Parts: sequence; structure tokens; C-alpha cells
Amino acid sequence: MLGLGLFLALSVLELDKAVTSLLAGVGVVGIALGFALQDITANFMSGMFMAVRRPFRLGDLVESQGVMGTVRRMDLRATTLVTMQGQRVIIPNKKVYSDVIKNYSMSGERRVDIPVGVAYGTDLAQALEIAKDAVSDLGCNESSGAYFTEFGGSSIDMVVYFWIDVGSRASFLDARSEGIVAVKRAFDEADIEIPFPIRTLELG
Repeated sequence: MLGLGLFLALSVLELDKAVTSLLAGVGVVGIALGFALQDITANFMSGMFMAVRRPFRLGDLVESQGVMGTVRRMDLRATTLVTMQGQRVIIPNKKVYSDVIKNYSMSGERRVDIPVGVAYGTDLAQALEIAKDAVSDLGCNESSGAYFTEFGGSSIDMVVYFWIDVGSRASFLDARSEGIVAVKRAFDEADIEIPFPIRTLELG
């Protein structure tokens, strides 16, 4: 109201040039403020949308912008994650909202995959059964198993998998380590070879 009164008074006094200069100045200031507040506004709106949609909650294990960690703080400007190595990462909400969000905690379960290779002379059916039995007691349900993926350079490659309950940040690493130990022990007992990579050199 004060600004409108000032412009009207200048117009009555026929100070049109002063009015034009003031309007131009206000326009420049408005444009400058618009650019300055663009990121702040985008982060604020993204925070509002995420508060409504709730793609994750405090304590969830998520991955966004190539960063994987536990959600420690959410506000209207940024989301704070604590990585597996303990670093605190602050990601602007605009980037979180526009990126793919992987929430490992929402389903309550997570699959542990263990890639391994067996020698070409191995009985493949036997290897599958031994691998399945090796991890059957490690998972939280009976949906464990194994399948072959490809013919590798020195081995026939397979993936052994089982499911675990999503708990602490270290549970996945512990489960994967236990799975590797179990598969290696089972293959050793059955004399199933896990071959080393083979390189052929021709000297001529």
C-alpha cells in the first residue's frame, strides 16, 4: 500500500520518469530475487511433496543420488543420510525428489546375492543343490536358491541367493559374509572346484 501510494503521488506530481525508474528498479530486484531463491524454493516444494508422499521414513535404508545410507534427518530443505562407512551426507530435497529412490527397508526383507563360479567339469545339477543347501539356513524364509548366469572365461558362473530381514546397517554385510563362507565350505566338502581366472599367453 505504501508503494502504491508513492507511485500515485509521483504520478500526480507528473514525475513520470521517477515512476518509470522505480518500476524498472523493482523489476530488476524481483528478477534477482527470483534467481537467488530458485533453488531454495525448489528444495522447499520438493520437501513438501516428499512429506505428503513419504517415500521413506527416519531409520530407513535408502539409496539416492548414488549414495546409500540410513535416513537420519528430513526437513524442508534437505535429507541427511549416514552411509555404511559412517559419513553424514546432506542431499538437497530437489535432487532426492527428482532422482530414483531405492528403499531397502519398506518391504522388510532384502535379497543377498553371492556370485560364484564352478569349473567346467563340474556336475551342474549337483552344484546347484549343494549351493542351495549351503544357504538354506541363513535366510529368514525358504526362498533361497541358486541359478547359473553365463559361461565365463574360466568357469560357469552362478548366483546363490537368500533373503534376510532388514535390520541394522551391518546385517546385510554380515549375511553376505556368512553366505560366502557357507558356499565355500560346502563346495570344498563336495570337491567342487572354484577355478582361478585363466590367461593364455602366446609368445612368437
